[in-house]
Amino acid sequence: MTHVITNLCLRDGGCVDVCPVECIIPGRPTEEWPLFYIDPDTCIDCGACVPECPYDAIFPEDDVPSAYKAKGGEYLNRVGLTGAYSNKDHNGNAVNLNSTRKLEAGEVVDLTDSTQQNADFFSKGPGYA
Repeated sequence: MTHVITNLCLRDGGCVDVCPVECIIPGRPTEEWPLFYIDPDTCIDCGACVPECPYDAIFPEDDVPSAYKAKGGEYLNRVGLTGAYSNKDHNGNAVNLNSTRKLEAGEVVDLTDSTQQNADFFSKGPGYA
């Protein structure tokens, strides 16, 4: 089993820095691939990335929630959404996304499509097949 970065990802990048096998890749272009993605063939399932994510966006593949209940204020980052998000990552670099929506407290969203997006990135993505 591998880990999956879900649509709660806002590209902080701390996960990339702690990964001992360098299996986490930022999607490019962000308009098509707005998340970071974990290469399932390289991931050793160590879980070092999980506590590093300030957005709690990383789950073991079998535990990606189909009914994630928002605390409120989280952002959903998914192709097709049109909200803007701007901040800095953990290294102080600008992060600008135009594919987000802020979640309301108690709102329930299905994050399981992130698993297929991750697989698609490595099978159909730009140069990672």
